[in-house]
Amino acid sequence: MSLLGKAGPASAARESGFAAHQAGVDRLLASYRAIPAHANVRLAKKTSNLFRVRAKNTAPGLDVSGLAKVIAVDPVAKTADVAGMTTYEELVAATLPYGLAPLVVPQLKTITLGGAVTGLGIESTSFRSGLPHESVLEMDVLTGAGEILTATPDNEHADLFRGFPNSYGTLGYTVRLKIQLESVQPFVALRHVRFHDLRELEDTLAKIVVEKTYDGERVDYLDGVVFTADESYLTLGRQTDEPGPVSDYTGMDIFYRSIQHDSAVPKRDRLTIHDYLWRWDTDWFWCSRAFGAQNPKIRRFWPKRYRRSSFYWKLIALDHRYTIGDKLEARQGNPPRERVVQDIEVPVERTADFVEWFLREIPIEPIWLCPLRLRDTGANPVTSGTSGRAWPLYPLEPNRTYVNIGFWSAVPTVAGQPEGAANRAIERTVTEFDGHKSLYSDAFYDKDEFARLYGGETYTELKKRYDPDQRLLDLYSKAVQRK
Repeated sequence: MSLLGKAGPASAARESGFAAHQAGVDRLLASYRAIPAHANVRLAKKTSNLFRVRAKNTAPGLDVSGLAKVIAVDPVAKTADVAGMTTYEELVAATLPYGLAPLVVPQLKTITLGGAVTGLGIESTSFRSGLPHESVLEMDVLTGAGEILTATPDNEHADLFRGFPNSYGTLGYTVRLKIQLESVQPFVALRHVRFHDLRELEDTLAKIVVEKTYDGERVDYLDGVVFTADESYLTLGRQTDEPGPVSDYTGMDIFYRSIQHDSAVPKRDRLTIHDYLWRWDTDWFWCSRAFGAQNPKIRRFWPKRYRRSSFYWKLIALDHRYTIGDKLEARQGNPPRERVVQDIEVPVERTADFVEWFLREIPIEPIWLCPLRLRDTGANPVTSGTSGRAWPLYPLEPNRTYVNIGFWSAVPTVAGQPEGAANRAIERTVTEFDGHKSLYSDAFYDKDEFARLYGGETYTELKKRYDPDQRLLDLYSKAVQRK
C-alpha cells in the first residue's frame, strides 16, 4: 500500500511534490560530492538575511536550487512538509488558501524556513507559540559528514533536533521540515495602545502574555514599538472573520507611522491576515527611510514591486561592496558609522531597564519589542540536552517570559574606541541583564564567553558526532570571526 494514502488528486499532488523534492535532494548530494575534501562546505546561495560580512569562498557550494518549494500541505492534520530553502512568502502563499498559517511567521518575506530554524526567528505570535523551531515535528538534515538524517524529538538523532536551533549551518542544513500549522481567520483587528511610561508598558505586556487578553478582548498577536522614553506602543491583534474595511500599507501609507496617536483610547485598525503577516516587509520595519523610500515625493514614484525587504537587501549589498555610506559621511566631514543591527532578548522584568539604557547610550530609534515564551518546558531530560534546557545552543529558560528588542541602524564611530564599540557595550549589558543576543549580525565575544552563552560542551559533542571531519565551519568562526 502506498505511504502517500489513497489515490486521488490530493494524493497525486503530494506524490508529485515529493518526487520533485527527491530530485532536488539528489542534486544537493551530487554537489556535496563535488566539493573538494579540503574545502569548507557552504551553500551556493546568492541571497541571505544575515548582516555579517563574511570572507569569500572560492570552492563550489551546495546546490539547493531544488529545495525551495512547499512539498505538501495536509489541511486535515494541519501540517506541511517544506523544503529547507523555501521562503516564508511561498510557505504562507501555500497555506493561507486552506485557512492555515505557520505558528510563527517571521517578519520578512525572504526568510527561509530552514534559516528561521537554524538561525532563530520571532514574531507577534511568539508570546503564545514560541520560536519557529518549536513547531517542527521532524526534519531531514544534510550533516557535515554528507549524510541525510531524519531528526525528531525522540529518535536516535534527538540531540541533533535539539541542538540544531541557533547552529547557523554549522551542524548541517535542513533538507525537509515537517511543521505544525494553525487555523487563522481572514482578518486581524488591531489596537495600538499608547504608553507614556516604559515601566507601565512592561507591566501591561507581562500581564497580556499570561492572560492573553486586554480590556476584555482576546489577544492573538502582540508586539510593540518604542519611539522615545515617553512614547511607546503595544499593538494587539485579534483574529476575526467579521467583514469590514481594511487598511493598505503597501502604498503611500506607512504601517509604523499609523501606530502613533495622542489619545488615551487605543487606536483601532484592520488588516487582512495576509497583509498583517507582511505588515513589516513593505518598509523593512522603518529601515526603508534610509533609502528615501518614505519621502512622499520619492515614494510616489518608487515602484511598488520594489517596496519590499528583498530589494532593500540589494541596496545594502551595494553599500557593503562599495562603502557608499562611509564615503558620503566623509564628504560631509563625518567619521565612518558603526553598524548596529541586532536583536536581543532580556527577561520581561528587565525590559524597561534595557530600553532606558539603550535610549541613553545608543542614538537609534524606533525600537521593536516582541515578547516570547518557549512552548517546550524542557522537562524531559532525554530530549532537553545535557544542560537540562530545551534548546542548548540558545538556552532561554522554560516558563519564563522574555522580550525581544530589535534595533537596526548605525551610529558614528568615536576615535580611539575599539572596533564595534557600541555593539560590545550592548553585548555586555545584555549579559548583565541575564539576556541573549541573536547571531545573525556582528558579534565580538571572546571564545570562552561565547562557549558559555551558546552551547559549550553540548555543541562540541554535537560537532564531533555530526561533522567529525570539520567540513562545516564551527559556530564561533562563523558568528564572530566572520569566516
